[in-house]
Amino acid sequence: MMRELDKLDRAIVESLSPDARVSNRQIAESLGVSEGTVRARIKRMEEQKQLRITAVTNIDRFVDATLAYIWIEVERSDQTRDVARTLAAVSELGFVGVMLGRSDILAITMVKNTEHLASFVRQHISSVPGVRRTESSLGVNFLKHDYRMARIVS
Repeated sequence: MMRELDKLDRAIVESLSPDARVSNRQIAESLGVSEGTVRARIKRMEEQKQLRITAVTNIDRFVDATLAYIWIEVERSDQTRDVARTLAAVSELGFVGVMLGRSDILAITMVKNTEHLASFVRQHISSVPGVRRTESSLGVNFLKHDYRMARIVS
């Protein structure tokens, strides 16, 4: 049974967000709980897929690649989930989400240049059954890229 994140769980996640290498002991001391409590809660959140601790690349350091946002419209709305699942299996896509608004799906990847983007879209996106049309844009200048987006907005 999955528990909802309580105040302590959220505080632990907030402590891990800037640097997931922080020790359980440090987190416990800052929150006034035992190290075992922190360890057990992190383990539970990982097991319930509420938390995943992973290394993240810093896109600001890539000199030969940029983020490409690919907005996808499907032919029929009942195809959206199937198209999204197919796209999620494409290893080069770092994000695939079903969206509200003008486009049905947003996919994000890294590309070297516009030619690379055009080739990628032709080979991996437009060829998927159910895709009606795509529109792409390239990230040019990132003023803020916070990987801690999963924080709950209060």
